[in-house]
Amino acid sequence: MADENCTEVTQFTFSGLTEHPQLKPVLFPFFLGTYLLTLVGNLGLVTLISVSPQLHTPMYFFLGNLSFLDACYSSTISLKMLLVLSTKNKAISFAGCLTQFYFCAGFATAEVYLLTAMAYDRYVAISKPLLYQVVMSPGVCRSLVTVSYVAGLLNAIVHTSALLRLSFCGPLVINDFYCDVPPLCVVTSTDTRLNEALMFVLVGFNMMATNVLIFTSYARIVVAVARMGSAAGRRKACSTCASHLVAIIIFYVSAAFNYMQPSSSNSLESKKIASVFYTIIVPMLNPVIYSLRNTEVKHALTSFIRRKMYC
Repeated sequence: MADENCTEVTQFTFSGLTEHPQLKPVLFPFFLGTYLLTLVGNLGLVTLISVSPQLHTPMYFFLGNLSFLDACYSSTISLKMLLVLSTKNKAISFAGCLTQFYFCAGFATAEVYLLTAMAYDRYVAISKPLLYQVVMSPGVCRSLVTVSYVAGLLNAIVHTSALLRLSFCGPLVINDFYCDVPPLCVVTSTDTRLNEALMFVLVGFNMMATNVLIFTSYARIVVAVARMGSAAGRRKACSTCASHLVAIIIFYVSAAFNYMQPSSSNSLESKKIASVFYTIIVPMLNPVIYSLRNTEVKHALTSFIRRKMYC
């Protein structure tokens, strides 16, 4: 129960990525460069997919939405983090903290379900190539993306509503570089068992449900690849799935480490490192992972540049 004599806080203070001032001149340009690369890579991919007719397929429809989510997710966190690194202003209002968390939770959850839809898309493309255009029709693709966004919206509403019941007695320092449930549970004066239970159950459900669907899709892909008579076909199928698997592993492992353990002041430092990976590094890597060995994207980019040069 909250202390009746305490003064409710109107703002929090971030500890940030580091408390050592000498590291900030190094960290700021690094994360600024990372954020700019994230924006250029993801928004550039969204633009390329929208203007290239050869990329108007279900696979790139999902990839375009993934890039949009990554750009939004990264902006929600990176802008405030860069401000904290570059100035002495480490404060964020209570309303601002909840707003940041709401969008973070929404974008992250939507991305998890979108990665699941992409796994299903790869299963249909490899296992049922003749029925691919029928099964993955524009209506089905739009429905899968809509479900992803709705799941993110509902998850964000539940967790944000649960945070509203917490009381905070100031002044308080959040031992993190953005607002999230674990560090807020550490500094609140209210019983956090409901919040931790919701986090464990909902995050656990989202990750378990999507993991099962992804595993099922890839198990069927393995069976389909094993039945292929052509070595070239097997190599192409494996190459198509490799980038998606790499993105899933990085995102899921770091997110699971951050959320699927009890909140405590001792665990926040290790969670902070994991958070850097899935909130900042992964959104930057996704365009590279999906485009580096993708000949269709390379050809579309080359055609786009030529059109601009000879216009």
